[in-house]
Amino acid sequence: MSGMAAGAAVYDAPTVIYCVVPPELKDELFDRLVEHYKDNPNVTVIVDRRTGPDRRSAAGGLLGGKRQVRDRRRGRIPGTFPPTDAPEDQPA
Repeated sequence: MSGMAAGAAVYDAPTVIYCVVPPELKDELFDRLVEHYKDNPNVTVIVDRRTGPDRRSAAGGLLGGKRQVRDRRRGRIPGTFPPTDAPEDQPA
């Protein structure tokens, strides 16, 4: 059990695959895909019934506008830094 505390519970979620069929292809594909995946309990065939605008987009600008990306790093200390160039070789 490397990297885990002793007695820690392990959650192993089952893998589920959704085979999404567009509504315009439902009559042609849905029954065939259900038959094809009938022996695989990890695959579920569904028909996409979503309608309306995609909510992931900005909804035509109706929501809060564009996001601002801010730099959250701490500001630099005011002042100057000493030179970091290597010293030149001086003849003796």
